Amino acid sequence: MKRKVTKAIFPVAGLGTRFLPATKSVPKEIMTLVDRPLIQYAIDEARAAGIEDFIFVTSRGKSALEDYFDHSPELESALRKSGKTDLLDTLKATNMDSGAIAYIRQHKALGLGHAVSCARKLIGDEPFAVILPDDLIASEKPCLQQMIEAYQDTGGAMVAAMEVTPEQTSSYGVLDVLSEDGSVVKVKGMVEKPAAGTAPSNLAVIGRYILTPRIMQNFKNIERGAGGEIQLTDAIAYELTAGRDIFGYKFEGERFDCGSKAGFLQATVSFALKRPELRDEMAGFLKSLDVDKALAG
Repeated sequence: MKRKVTKAIFPVAGLGTRFLPATKSVPKEIMTLVDRPLIQYAIDEARAAGIEDFIFVTSRGKSALEDYFDHSPELESALRKSGKTDLLDTLKATNMDSGAIAYIRQHKALGLGHAVSCARKLIGDEPFAVILPDDLIASEKPCLQQMIEAYQDTGGAMVAAMEVTPEQTSSYGVLDVLSEDGSVVKVKGMVEKPAAGTAPSNLAVIGRYILTPRIMQNFKNIERGAGGEIQLTDAIAYELTAGRDIFGYKFEGERFDCGSKAGFLQATVSFALKRPELRDEMAGFLKSLDVDKALAG
């Protein structure tokens, strides 16, 4: 019987330099998308998928991220006294129970694989998920929930996959596909950021993973990749050398790259249009824009 996935790692140690100067004092993960910080969307997705233990891999300057998930007795008291029960309920949804969330420091920026490996002692011998908050996925059924349901049938390691254009493949880890069965593909290889024209497919790895605890041991067996960084993709691909399975899952939903300014803005507009109280006003504003004039100016 496969063990239930109840732990998730959130690598949030990055400096967010593409959003400077905003991220000089504010962690990128708590920058607001409509009325919730980016990290809240990742937490909500994890909760919906049954995650119970939340492991944040952070770095210096991320104290505001930790404070966000703490209780705020003064604010809660003020809302209660003023009868603002709706806002109180909204606020409580951001609180994390004592013991449910853990913070680990990544002291050196050695890549995503290194960030994940920092949590090895908290993972122990259990399967676990990895969620990259920069990859925001809008879907009726949360992406990680889709994957966990598929994982119950497949086992092994599983990565979220999305079709991209041939021109985009050099920006992603790309799957070399052995076979397909609906939304699930069996993988025979993974290539990190292949050179133009050399990608084995157009299925790119997106920031959702379900991994076995063996992955933590694999980091000892791989060499550092480009820029001297330890790549998570390489540690996953090492499973194939040991004869173990890797699967890709073609999730249903729309992915936004919120690690880029354009992607963050696109997500903001898209999510605002889905909100009943904002939809009409936002749609009216967008229709009123003179795009040709803006581009010319």
